[in-house]
Amino acid sequence: MTGIAPSTTRIGHVHLRVSDLDRAIAFYGEVLGFEVTQRYGPGAAFLSAGGYHHHIGLNTWESLGAPPPPPGHTGLYHTAFLYPDRRALAQALRRVVAAGVAIEGAADHGVSEAVYFRDPDGNGVEIYRDRAPEDWPRDARGGLAMVNHRLDLEALMAEA
Repeated sequence: MTGIAPSTTRIGHVHLRVSDLDRAIAFYGEVLGFEVTQRYGPGAAFLSAGGYHHHIGLNTWESLGAPPPPPGHTGLYHTAFLYPDRRALAQALRRVVAAGVAIEGAADHGVSEAVYFRDPDGNGVEIYRDRAPEDWPRDARGGLAMVNHRLDLEALMAEA
């Protein structure tokens, strides 16, 4: 028998192995806008938004100086960071572009607008904003009908 998670269940944080802690802190802090809440010795740090204890854990305990995992292997596909509205997403995208991060993709999924790229360790990152549930695309039976349309990044950044 499988259990049903309560509807209020959320993903609390992601904890990533990185090869260079200071470089990762700079990316997640300066580019994505998270604040360091605690350094844990020389090999780990915790970052958050809004004063939460941590949304992101970073460590070099088993990965100091290591290369990114090779393509085509199992592991984390990407971590997705939900911004509260389109303007906040546009501001985050501006910081990403200003930092010289290569954008790998951008999509309007009907339920959300998303931009995809990689962190300095090759981990996939998505920044996105959700649309209100009443605006989500539905099929004839009322089921969710997500799409994968092109997202106009210039129009998005104009809202920053």
